[in-house]
Amino acid sequence: MTRKLSLFFVALFGVLSQFGNAQPRRMVLIDQDGSGPGGSNQMAMMALLQSPQVEVLGITMVSGNAWEPEEVQHTLRMLELIHRTDVPVVPGAIFPLVRTEEESKIQQQLYGTFPWYGAWGDLATNTSRQPYHGPYVVPKLQEGEPTLKPLAEDAAHFLVRQVHAHPHQVTIYAAGPLTNIALAIAIDPHFAELTQGILIMGGSLSPQTADPEFANNPRHEFNFWFDPEAAHITLRAHWPRIDLTTVDISIKTDFTKAMLNEIASSPNPAAKYLATYSSEFYYLWDELTAAAWIDPAIITKEDKLYVDVDLTRGPFYGDTLSWTAADKPHLDLQLVHVQKDLDLPRFNKLFLELMKSPPQQRPSER
Repeated sequence: MTRKLSLFFVALFGVLSQFGNAQPRRMVLIDQDGSGPGGSNQMAMMALLQSPQVEVLGITMVSGNAWEPEEVQHTLRMLELIHRTDVPVVPGAIFPLVRTEEESKIQQQLYGTFPWYGAWGDLATNTSRQPYHGPYVVPKLQEGEPTLKPLAEDAAHFLVRQVHAHPHQVTIYAAGPLTNIALAIAIDPHFAELTQGILIMGGSLSPQTADPEFANNPRHEFNFWFDPEAAHITLRAHWPRIDLTTVDISIKTDFTKAMLNEIASSPNPAAKYLATYSSEFYYLWDELTAAAWIDPAIITKEDKLYVDVDLTRGPFYGDTLSWTAADKPHLDLQLVHVQKDLDLPRFNKLFLELMKSPPQQRPSER
């Protein structure tokens, strides 16, 4: 064999080895209450968008921290600014399945207030962290108006369509109220079974904290509270796997000014977006849900519990219910992997790397 031919086969083997070792990107559908600009909701979506291990098939929006129409615009603009306009954004549920804003005002009068009401900002008697406006009002965006448009499809049907197009290959990431997910289950009873599983940021069990929002109401968590019926439907569905990021583990994280300064040192588009528009320093709830899926070793301890939501009208409507196998009721409850502790340095390292990274290649460029 000549030297040139030998070198050719060596090079060919190297190329084939690279192809053989290349790992396919893991497919995910993001369902999020995308308030913005910057902030936890946008950073959590960006963690998945920035990861070289992940292919985001689309982003569905749901009211929660803000109203869905405004969230759509913030998310479209975020995608433009971080150079990921290839990812479709799909409008979703504006209102919960059953709970209403007016009913929650009555509940406040009867049982007292919570610190956070999300889109219903005025319920907390002017203690809300954001000004109130109606569901169909989209205020002028601080980051500029997007030119990108959302898909002309509703979130629930989009979710069902994508899961059927990629059966048993897609993970659902749900980090807001679960209205869109419950609607997808209602449209297609086999929707959950056709996924690889669902990641949920929601619920609260017994958080160890002096934070009065959770110390005084240990079973209250906003995502489950905002649409309890949707959470109930979602948790009862037959997913291959349910991973739950609760308040208990989320409050062990913290987004700090030092972390933002480190992100701001990067010249890449995602880092520039956060350096310009992030100003709130709080727990990294949704970001942990995303990062723990990208790198499961971040979670160092979990409990396997059966989880549901209290649907009884009264002071505990929307609270998290949980049981072990020994004490659960004789109902069709699903086993949930409840995250309990984490490797915080590992999580912070991955989060910062993702926020500082350049944009991932679009599918057409790969």
